[in-house]
Amino acid sequence: MILTKYEFLLRISMTGQGKLRLFKKIGQLFRDGLPANIDTARLLKQLQLTDVQQALFFKAAEHDIAQALAWLDADVRNSMIAYCDMDYPPLLKQISAAPPLLFIQGDKRLLLSPQLAMVGSREFSEYGAQWARYFAGELAINGMTITSGLAMGIDAICHRGTLDVAGNTIAVLGSGSSHITPRTNLHLAKDILAAGGAIVSEFLPATLARPEYFPRRNRIISGLSLGTFVVEASTQSGSLITARYALEQNRDVFALPGEINNDNCSGSHWLIKQGAYLVTHPTDILEHYSGYLSHANLQQTIPVEQSQSILHPEIFAVIHHQPISVDRIAEQLELSIPDITIKLLDLELEGLIKTVTGGYIRNRIP
Repeated sequence: MILTKYEFLLRISMTGQGKLRLFKKIGQLFRDGLPANIDTARLLKQLQLTDVQQALFFKAAEHDIAQALAWLDADVRNSMIAYCDMDYPPLLKQISAAPPLLFIQGDKRLLLSPQLAMVGSREFSEYGAQWARYFAGELAINGMTITSGLAMGIDAICHRGTLDVAGNTIAVLGSGSSHITPRTNLHLAKDILAAGGAIVSEFLPATLARPEYFPRRNRIISGLSLGTFVVEASTQSGSLITARYALEQNRDVFALPGEINNDNCSGSHWLIKQGAYLVTHPTDILEHYSGYLSHANLQQTIPVEQSQSILHPEIFAVIHHQPISVDRIAEQLELSIPDITIKLLDLELEGLIKTVTGGYIRNRIP
């Protein structure tokens, strides 16, 4: 039986527990990417599916598959990236429970750009709105892609602030892309696409939003990003879930301080007490990633084959301001120590990292 690449991957995504292992194995078998058409019997044999997985593969809901395939065919801006694909975002691949599939509307290349997650409460103050828009614009002008959740409140303001300066922004959904939620942000979603941004979901396009999907969405927002910036959040805000995911993913967390008697800022202040970076100016974040941004921008002026030897974002992303050993880096990225060592030397020669007692840390570049 011959299936298209997309139908095969959709069916694999429906095989239940252990499916991520199957995607990893597909990536190992096809390092240059899956062919357009798949010899199903042969590849299933190579993947060694369990009896349960094989049954789920063949019994997958035909209606769901047909809808997803129709969505891919409906617009040239629609695409699907699988965990086993070469263009799957390397930062996202590092997190636990990485999504096997991503459904993307718009420019999928943005998923590989240096991103900062900007999040905050749906209930916000004028103070939060003002600074969310300002910071989003300033950070976007200086080369950062602003990633958020298309939610009402601070999320939407951050997307708008980025669009104001013709910057790059990515919206991650807690539903399928055919059911933008909330509907009040449908116009914003269209503006993001019109401006060359991207809308991303791990859910099949026809999936309706459910309350439990939004916390799941948050792990992708932080997982795609170098760090998470909480602009304004109460202690009950879902933004703290995103910040918690960022910490678990060994990513940076930033927070904007506010008035001490403003309940909308209580969650932000709590994060600062827990060790989040206190931010009062866009340069606080830009300097943090100055080396990364300068080299990411350099990629735009040199051939792809050369840029890959200059910048190793998957390695740089796991190195922060606490020493991390070569062994730990190799373990996190599932790469060999010799391969890691060569790339660490590249980063060190470029001035992005430096050796200290206990391993490597980021090198602040003036």
